[in-house]
Amino acid sequence: MSSADGLGVLLVGGSGFLGAHVTRALTADGHRVTVLARGRHPDLPGIETLRADRRDPPALAAALEGRQFELTVDFLVYDEVDIERLWLAPHASLGRYLMISTGQVYLVTEGAESPFREPDAEGPVMAEPEAGGEDHAQWSYGVGKRRAERALFALRATHGLRAAALRLPILQGEGDGTLRLWAWIERLLDGGPVLLPEGGERPIRHLAADDLAAAIVRLARGEAPRHEAYNLAQSDVVTLRAFLERVGAAAGVKPKFVDVSWPEIRAAGIDADALPYAGRWSSVLDPARAAGEWGLVGAPTDEYLPRVVRWHLEHRPEHSHRGYAQRPRELELAARLGAGAR
Repeated sequence: MSSADGLGVLLVGGSGFLGAHVTRALTADGHRVTVLARGRHPDLPGIETLRADRRDPPALAAALEGRQFELTVDFLVYDEVDIERLWLAPHASLGRYLMISTGQVYLVTEGAESPFREPDAEGPVMAEPEAGGEDHAQWSYGVGKRRAERALFALRATHGLRAAALRLPILQGEGDGTLRLWAWIERLLDGGPVLLPEGGERPIRHLAADDLAAAIVRLARGEAPRHEAYNLAQSDVVTLRAFLERVGAAAGVKPKFVDVSWPEIRAAGIDADALPYAGRWSSVLDPARAAGEWGLVGAPTDEYLPRVVRWHLEHRPEHSHRGYAQRPRELELAARLGAGAR
């Protein structure tokens, strides 16, 4: 596809680190990118910015009035009202539509078993956890995404909307501001023992942000997806222990692991979300549908992780991951367990 054949693409909320990867890939492929964002979008050559708060229907309508796009990629869908507000905006043509969704739709589905396949999200929603508990916010996020997907699928079925949801696991890439990977790098760099919940046997299957961008470029070039939902994920599955060993190798540090159980972690007053990727709210997706239909296979861990770790080391954040504030408790627990590196 030459630049003359490029599409007009709207990125809704594409001002974060994922949006930056997608923007660069689309512009490199010759597409004309417009970003709809509430705040300021980083200045990139040739990128138009529309400013509107999605929660303000009149402002949204004014920003989109009379605009025509061949493809819309929506990063800011959290519930069904977000779908409704966008598609009810008058006098706008959004073209084909991709909703950026999450593997968390499986984690809130009763009876779904990992690795998750797309039909596994069709079961009933699991019971709501206790309000205010550590699981409730995660459950609410997953349930909201499920409702948004269903609103989108209904429009697809009743109005012929050329749309699909891309269900993503945890994303890894340069520019990631979540600090989840940095949480582990910082622990490795401080030289102390690193708690490894349940021996680090939990499976990990993330996705490089560049591979998400490549998938969207592929979809911009091709026909509308045949199915309503697709999982995207890296090609390999590794354990948390193996993942962190690779992080350590890329950072030039040999990890000193201390195996610990979740009951021991909770008894020490350490929150589960202080240790990213280790808890139940980290999904493992089966990307066979996307691989079979598009030939898309995400890069394996050993291919993308070293450069992502290097980026974090070269762009050290000003602040730690919020869970690092509990590091003294981790070290105390490790000492009680013998602080033996295993």
